[in-house]
Amino acid sequence: MLIPKPLLQSILLPVLIAIPIGIFGKRLGKKSGWIALATLLYSTILLSLVGLEFIETLTPLSEDYLWSGLIKLTFSFIADGLSIPTAITMALMGVSITIYSIPYMEKRIRELYPEDQGSMYGIYYLNHMFLIAGLIGIALSTNTILLYLFLELTMIAAYLLMDFFGYADRHRVAIMYFIWSHVGAGLLLMGVVLTYIETGSFSISAISDLSGKPIAILVSFFIIVGLLIKMAAFGFHVWLPHVHGEHLAHVAGIIATLAGMSNYLLVRLLAINLPSVFSMFSIPLMIWALVTMVYGAFLTLAQDDTKRLYACSTISQTAYSLLGIASCTALGIVGGIFYFLSHVLGKMMLLCIAGIILHQTGLRDMNKMGGLAKTMPLTAALTVMGSMILSAIPPLSGFQAEWIMFVGIFRQGFQGSTTGLLIALIGIFATFLTLIYTFWPIKRIFFGPLPDELKNVKRAPLMMTMPLLILAIISIILGIYPDILMKFLNSAISLS
Repeated sequence: MLIPKPLLQSILLPVLIAIPIGIFGKRLGKKSGWIALATLLYSTILLSLVGLEFIETLTPLSEDYLWSGLIKLTFSFIADGLSIPTAITMALMGVSITIYSIPYMEKRIRELYPEDQGSMYGIYYLNHMFLIAGLIGIALSTNTILLYLFLELTMIAAYLLMDFFGYADRHRVAIMYFIWSHVGAGLLLMGVVLTYIETGSFSISAISDLSGKPIAILVSFFIIVGLLIKMAAFGFHVWLPHVHGEHLAHVAGIIATLAGMSNYLLVRLLAINLPSVFSMFSIPLMIWALVTMVYGAFLTLAQDDTKRLYACSTISQTAYSLLGIASCTALGIVGGIFYFLSHVLGKMMLLCIAGIILHQTGLRDMNKMGGLAKTMPLTAALTVMGSMILSAIPPLSGFQAEWIMFVGIFRQGFQGSTTGLLIALIGIFATFLTLIYTFWPIKRIFFGPLPDELKNVKRAPLMMTMPLLILAIISIILGIYPDILMKFLNSAISLS
């Protein structure tokens, strides 16, 4: 490319700009949001240019850097068919929610810190940019230590955002998130360290050198359990409803994305490098995913709080991707990643809509709502579109992703055991629960009689709805032209 070091720039620039924003936040005040937006927009453009070049050549772009000459430690970034669509999605999401956050955070900071508003803008946007840069870094890293450092960056930033700006009992919930996240990351690190002891390398590709060795099973076990904790799979899900429910609405969307990134890491670390070992965990992981899908659905249906409802649905939705990836077929894995990226778009929309409702009405309890489509028609339409993404209704991207994923899951079932086929069939029926828990809230929130106390509710600011409309348009484009994404993913996944 003509632009030097685009991958490093896309990550490093937000980190470097975030630091003066944090230092001079009191002087910059609300301008901090616009600086953050310009920076993340630049990163998005860089990554998009890399993606366009990859589509033309199908040649991965790699950037290598010497980290420590003393111990010969290097790190590198790669833009291949798996990482570049993921990184672009993270950057696009970052741009959208930065726009959304400008009016949202103006009100939230005014509520929490009326005497010290300026400096709190600096604290917020510092951690906001660290979160987005960390997600892009996770997608592009080819070094396990660097990957772990980016995970740490996102976890610490999310913890601070919850502690400073969250809602009810935010300090306790922030500690809960910090502990659970580090337990999962710690197990992942154990797998990384064992790999280094055996191979002498922190390169992700070095994991493949474990193939045929007994330690490969132990490494895979630690990595899988660590990532299951981070994706809030059944049994490890306790933290997620509290964290999503009490976080800032758009930050909750980022945390949902971070949970979904565990599926990306399963593919990047194990499915590609240790396919034979990963396939040993196939049926147990598929069963675990299925249980999580069903349990998460019923947990969602039990909610009356808008934020907790969409938070609990993350448990179920993230497990969809796990079900596809655990099938260990090329289509199942490609569909699982496609579904993860589609889920990012839909879940970000719905969690931000829960924030819009709270911003405009001051309410989270659906029992006190109804008829809001009369006063907030665009918000209602966006909620329908977000629900269509998660429910896999055409022409939104969720349909294409789920279709591809289940073709791979059924292929595993027909070629494997009867258990695999049974899991695939139950998985299809589990998807109908998504229709219920995504469209049922729409009826309760937007239709029926409008309560007297909500008759004066105004439409949401365009700065909060337009970014969500952009995400919906991206989903429609991917739903109509899935080859845009499939060209990337098919070039990276070639399992049988």
